[in-house]
Amino acid sequence: MDSILIHGGTPLAGRIPIAGAKNACLALMPATLLSDEPLTLTNCPRLSDIRTMTQLLQSLGAEVSQLQGGQVLVLSSHDLAGVRADYDIVRKMRASILVLGPLVARRGRAEVSLPGGCAIGARPVDLHLRALEALGAAMDLRDGYVHASAPSGLRGAVVEFPFVSVGATENLLLAAVLARGTTVIRNAAREPEVVDLARCLRRMGARIAGEGTGVIEIEGVDRLAGATHPVVVDRIELGTYMLAPAIAGGEVECLGGRLDLVAAFADTLARTGMEVRATADGVAVRHGGARPRAVDVVTAPFPGFPTDLQAQMMALLCIAEGESVLEERIFENRFMHAPELLRMGARIEVHGGTARVHGVERLRGAPVMATDLRASVSLILAGLAAAGETVVSRVYHLDRGYERLEAKLSAVGARIERVQGT
Repeated sequence: MDSILIHGGTPLAGRIPIAGAKNACLALMPATLLSDEPLTLTNCPRLSDIRTMTQLLQSLGAEVSQLQGGQVLVLSSHDLAGVRADYDIVRKMRASILVLGPLVARRGRAEVSLPGGCAIGARPVDLHLRALEALGAAMDLRDGYVHASAPSGLRGAVVEFPFVSVGATENLLLAAVLARGTTVIRNAAREPEVVDLARCLRRMGARIAGEGTGVIEIEGVDRLAGATHPVVVDRIELGTYMLAPAIAGGEVECLGGRLDLVAAFADTLARTGMEVRATADGVAVRHGGARPRAVDVVTAPFPGFPTDLQAQMMALLCIAEGESVLEERIFENRFMHAPELLRMGARIEVHGGTARVHGVERLRGAPVMATDLRASVSLILAGLAAAGETVVSRVYHLDRGYERLEAKLSAVGARIERVQGT
């Protein structure tokens, strides 16, 4: 199993290109199931999760071609054969559940295994199922699979989520575009990835209004056409690399970054004493030389502070002056990186969904183990600031969400390398 070796203490300088958004691409790819014409996605990230979704779509009969080294995907479901998403593929990635809505919408039935993914809480799919039931689909859970059927097609309905769910909003969008009549989603997720999906579906001929607000309205159409759509920039990768100079020192420009995608995070980072500014080519962060200041963080749905940047932010706050409080309100069990940071000399107390971080002047390098995708990169960021050598093991999590991380950090001066497993 591979590991990442970091020698900390080197300030960073240079530019890092930000890839297309993993979470957006994973929602866009199943849109091919809604049409018999090709869907072309550009600015795609080259990640293991994208390969898993590719395998899943191919198992259903879709054709997926990779161009420009995988940054362009051409998907076609003109000869869609299957409706069963098998456990062996679905267990690898939670986003696999997003094939459920489009399969039922186009084929009238689906059999989708309950999904897997990172172990950061229960994250049940009941909101997905209830939403499709509201559109007239019959649901049956047996043998670890969701069996859904709507032989007469789906029909529009008003669906109000009890709490914001990005995945459930996306699944309902993917189903409602082919439903008869009008569907209204209340308490819809506002995340940029949801907006990106709505814009892609509109390019395919869907009638959607209100994306980016709490109420989305979809007027069903008989069929969708093909389209070409660029994947929005990855705001989580952007935030991660914005933290790199804040932790290690120096200045980094994130090419392609947009501050509107990370406004709450950027504001929090600025309150630690970092200089954050938009540039002609992206977003730049400069360390002013003084020790970071402690800040409090509360995760929230967009436009709030992203849960997917909480672990990385904790790495910075471990070396901040003063005490910080991080409150995780999206997922339970998402402080699994804290014990590993303690091995590096951090002072962290976790009580349920709250973590108190007492900043120390310097972390120490140590062997640590990644427990999930975002935890893995938080340990790498911590290693950039630590004295000595840090070895992060189980980095297969990292490859699910970060493209060429070692190369990108090395290009701006980090002393980091991947060590091949035996």
